[in-house]
Amino acid sequence: MRATVGDKLVQHGRIVGQHDKIGEIVEVMGTDGNPPYRVRFQDGHEGVCSPGPDTEIRHKEISRQTGR
Repeated sequence: MRATVGDKLVQHGRIVGQHDKIGEIVEVMGTDGNPPYRVRFQDGHEGVCSPGPDTEIRHKEISRQTGR
């Protein structure tokens, strides 16, 4: 699992009715984009995460327009 600052970390709910927890990666603490990551969640809470199998990284979109 690799990530960069600005990517989204999604922790999927593990029981019925539990919502996914989504945060933005604000610091990559491992080497070459590897965990652990410092993550800021939607409620403003920050924490250090070493993602498990119930987690996915959604990479930020990169502008592909010419000249940018």
